[in-house]
Amino acid sequence: MLQFHLANKKFAIMFLVSIFAGVAGHAQKVKRTQPVWWFGESAAANFNTYRGTTQMLNNSLTVPTAFHKGDGVKPYLSLLTEYRPNKVWGGMLNIAYDNRGGKFDGVVAPCNCAADLSTNISYVAVEPSLRIAPFSNAFYIFGGPTLSFNVSKAFTYTQEKQPDTRGDWSDIRKTVFSAQAGAGIDIPVSARTSATQMTVSPFVSFLTDFGHDPRSVESWSFYTVRAGIALKFGTSRKSIAKPIEESVATSPVVQEKDVQFSVRAPKVVPLSRQVKETFPLINSVFFNQESTDIPARYIQLNEDQAASFKEAQLQEGQPDNLNNGRSARQLALYHNILNIMGDRLRSNPQSTITLIGASGKNPAEGKIMAENIKQYLVTVFGIDGSRINIDGKDKPAISSEQPGGDKELALLREEDRRVDIVSASPELLMQVGGSSSPYLKPVEITSVQTDPLDSHVLFNTDGAAESLKSWTVDVTDEQGNVQHYGPYTQDQASVSGKTILGNNQQGNYKIMMIGQTKNGGTIEKESSVSLMKMDDPKQEGLRYSILFNFDQSKSIAAYENFLTDVITPLVPENGTVIIHGHTDIIGDEAYNHTLSHERATSAQQIIEQALSKAGTKGVTFESYGFGEDAGTAPFDNTLPEERFYNRTVIIDIIPAK
Repeated sequence: MLQFHLANKKFAIMFLVSIFAGVAGHAQKVKRTQPVWWFGESAAANFNTYRGTTQMLNNSLTVPTAFHKGDGVKPYLSLLTEYRPNKVWGGMLNIAYDNRGGKFDGVVAPCNCAADLSTNISYVAVEPSLRIAPFSNAFYIFGGPTLSFNVSKAFTYTQEKQPDTRGDWSDIRKTVFSAQAGAGIDIPVSARTSATQMTVSPFVSFLTDFGHDPRSVESWSFYTVRAGIALKFGTSRKSIAKPIEESVATSPVVQEKDVQFSVRAPKVVPLSRQVKETFPLINSVFFNQESTDIPARYIQLNEDQAASFKEAQLQEGQPDNLNNGRSARQLALYHNILNIMGDRLRSNPQSTITLIGASGKNPAEGKIMAENIKQYLVTVFGIDGSRINIDGKDKPAISSEQPGGDKELALLREEDRRVDIVSASPELLMQVGGSSSPYLKPVEITSVQTDPLDSHVLFNTDGAAESLKSWTVDVTDEQGNVQHYGPYTQDQASVSGKTILGNNQQGNYKIMMIGQTKNGGTIEKESSVSLMKMDDPKQEGLRYSILFNFDQSKSIAAYENFLTDVITPLVPENGTVIIHGHTDIIGDEAYNHTLSHERATSAQQIIEQALSKAGTKGVTFESYGFGEDAGTAPFDNTLPEERFYNRTVIIDIIPAK
């Protein structure tokens, strides 16, 4: 019983009350309060990660090849003080020796010699932190600023065929101000009644590179994950425990947030629509792992076929399934990128391109990949080789793998194994994003769009992602027949109006949303819709796409000129503009949903402002963010090019009905 009391006092009290129910406890016993002040020391391992650019080591040594990434494991030792006035809030102070040393990733010097750079840079750090025990138990979190004073700045540079060079960095900041956050747990190792309390406290923390640029030149920075253990001592005081009074335990009442449910349904359900799509071409050819050959999925012609090939031919004879789901038609167009580029170079004899291969391993392999594409264009399409420059790099100019990233690296590195097509010739480029846009001039497609997005019934359940485990929708017709859809976890879902109507030309339906709350309850919300089919083959719409690199900070504002100058003049009075955002499957699902929604609504705001200035009236907007939802994604996510095309905002312009 005593051990149980020592492990968890609250549960021990409830246990004793259940045993001695109806008996008032008047006995008193001596116990000790927890110390307010704690002192001790800690030891840890710093897992340091370098990024940025480093080439000039000091005023007398600038190495021939820049270093970028690196890592290392170094020691951390501190003297610590903690102040804990209560069970939740407190403060911490560490005075520490903080070694941020490590080794940069090796590079190849121009002499084709391997080169390495390491450092033992270290600091005396002052680390005040706010300490919070959110559950009033042994677990705690902490965070605060760090003030570091440099005490060591040595480096060692080695290069094949040359003696090692040791020295000190120049332009080292003597004082660096940054921040950290972490968590730990206090494990008692002394008796609860002892005057001197002692705990062993494993901890882990993250020290950001924000503000922690060790030098005032170049861009070298580092961040650190620290894991270690602290030994803490405190002096407790005697106290008299209060009598245990009989009490009745009550379960806390958790207030559930209300969920708002609404349905958006079209007045009429268009079964199909002729669409003229301006389809962008990403300027990359993606290569398979461990191969420098052009992948078989890219369509390659022989010389006779290339002689008669015209880009305009791609508008005919392709799979006719242009819709809001996956489209083999657009992917077939993209997989003709080598032939499209050959035709454009042949038709524009003054234009030039540069092929930049990135292998993820070494520049030489990337250059071989680029050379293989050049040989195809020269041999098959007869392009003068002097018009095609090639280069090789480890990483493409805009890399999918971000510095410090540690999730889904296999998919990101697959995207970075590619050859980018770069050109300054305007006849080859696309106007999206202005003059700096890397995307190639788009291909125009005219086809029939089946089951368009404005034929869908959209269910909006605001607050579902926060309050519900999942939710489903029951659609009941006038005869009592029920269709079930779901389960869903995000705030929004859609079902084709054509699917709901089935063989019926029109119908009235009751919509019932049934949500399962995270607290085990059930929420029901009701609405209704009326649907009617319409088939107007003469109606023609326009579709434009905006593509995004794997860059979470990329803003729709970069495309403001395109939206204002190209898209807005095409929007007719009393027309409808449907904007839907999508992402690939990389990253957090909830974040992707929010990101796609924000991009779609931002595009709407830009077009609305431009329409207002132009005096265009009566335009209806519908903007949606579908995130990585597989049911509405334009493409699969199997191939890297499919994930590139899924990072998109699609704009459909529909004339007045």
